[in-house]
Amino acid sequence: MSQLEMAQEIRPQAAGVPATAATPVSRPVPAALRLLRSEVGLTFRRPRNLAMLAVLAIVPVLIGVTLRIATSGDAGNGVIAQIAGNGLMLTFFAFFVMVPLVLPLAVSVVAGDAIAGEASIGTLRYLLAAPAGRTRLLALKYANVVIFCLAACLLVAASALITGLALFPVGPVTLLSGSTVSMGEALLRIALVALYAAGGMAALGAVALAISTLTEVPVGAIAASVVLVVVTQVLQTIPQLEAIRPYLLPARWLAFTGALRSPMDSADMGGGLVVFAAYALVAGTVAWARFTSKDVTS
Repeated sequence: MSQLEMAQEIRPQAAGVPATAATPVSRPVPAALRLLRSEVGLTFRRPRNLAMLAVLAIVPVLIGVTLRIATSGDAGNGVIAQIAGNGLMLTFFAFFVMVPLVLPLAVSVVAGDAIAGEASIGTLRYLLAAPAGRTRLLALKYANVVIFCLAACLLVAASALITGLALFPVGPVTLLSGSTVSMGEALLRIALVALYAAGGMAALGAVALAISTLTEVPVGAIAASVVLVVVTQVLQTIPQLEAIRPYLLPARWLAFTGALRSPMDSADMGGGLVVFAAYALVAGTVAWARFTSKDVTS
């Protein structure tokens, strides 16, 4: 019996209370949950990551202020006029601007550093010495990346929503299809857009994590992930490669515009989620095969 358990048995008896009346000892936190909590804590305490989150929060504000200045006179027509007429539209526009590069850059930094960063500073060998196992450790690393993706997208949505409420009038939202929905339904669609964007970023996170297992240089893994995003976005603009465009990851990121139609284009968004899941599965398999069979701690 440990000293803590002995103290819990002795303390109530010394006070004249039967040991059976003592408050039951809480169950220990599972090792996997403790490790995940540690990973998430390190991720959200790292100054570099906090700086990236700050940038993600500031960009929607800058977009909103710029549009406010631009629409101080005649708002004209199109998207700018819609945002000037309803601040809720700023959230959709912020995702449209940030999903192609800003959000992928932040995710690539976190996911690309997940394994390569640990290997470069020598802490990975200590993590692998624990009885958690490589497969579970890799799964926890990816879970941490997914949590960051979700937090980043929700932060963008919250920042854009607050900025839109502060700078522009708010009311029922006119969708791209021409129909109008209430504010409550618009907020629900904003939440769906944020979750869909988080799914796309989580797929990229899996790819970056797989790249991170191939090197011990975190900067190389991050750069390779960003270059991959840029290259695939260039490829999807080439008419001769139209046949492969639906299978390119960035080509599905902006399918959240289906939430701006009535009825909602669930087919396009559902197809995007299938592509995201396929990328995550393939990249996860590559990462698992590399991480469990190679020496990545030298």
